Amino acid sequence: MKLYDLFEECLRIPYSQSGGSANYATRRAGDTLYIFFESSDGDADWKVNMDFPAKAYKRMGRTVWLAHRGFLTAWKQTEPLLADAIADKTVGRIIITGYSHGAAIAVLCHEYVWFNRPDLRPFLEGYGFGCPRVLWGMRSAAVRQRWAGFSVIRNIDDAITHLPPAALGYFHVGNMLEIGKKGKYSPIDAHRSENILSELAAYEGIYAPV
Repeated sequence: MKLYDLFEECLRIPYSQSGGSANYATRRAGDTLYIFFESSDGDADWKVNMDFPAKAYKRMGRTVWLAHRGFLTAWKQTEPLLADAIADKTVGRIIITGYSHGAAIAVLCHEYVWFNRPDLRPFLEGYGFGCPRVLWGMRSAAVRQRWAGFSVIRNIDDAITHLPPAALGYFHVGNMLEIGKKGKYSPIDAHRSENILSELAAYEGIYAPV
């Protein structure tokens, strides 16, 4: 599936509410599970976006890495709702996609799958369109390898992809794909879905009026 098609589906698929600030959707195609996370939807999501002091992510009492507190809280509210689908042994491939606020949740979901389904690591893909920075502090290879299959897609001047500031210790994970041309959009307009779609179409050489 082209990035254009994946992002378009992320924009139009019907979402379920987690009860917190992360709306999600799933779709099965054969043995492939698609997981989607919606962009910011209301004041509650923006409050999460601004809750950026780092918080430790812990398993079995051991701190593994630190992440943006608001995004981590949103993911932990959603995790139980996706756990069974992710654990399903008939799933042989997982593709995780999110936009903006949802892209940050996709980062955390991707790591959850990597940790809990080691059998799927070669078949795990993640895509964060207009993705904020999520991880803080530690940049060890052992931590970074968890996102080897994750890609951040940045419309080059997109302001959201530069937040929280790197000067505060936050960093992107995975691979960075920059699309578009510098100076073509304002930092806010570069984040708009229609402009990301337009630049994806240009990048992938497809005709797709938006």
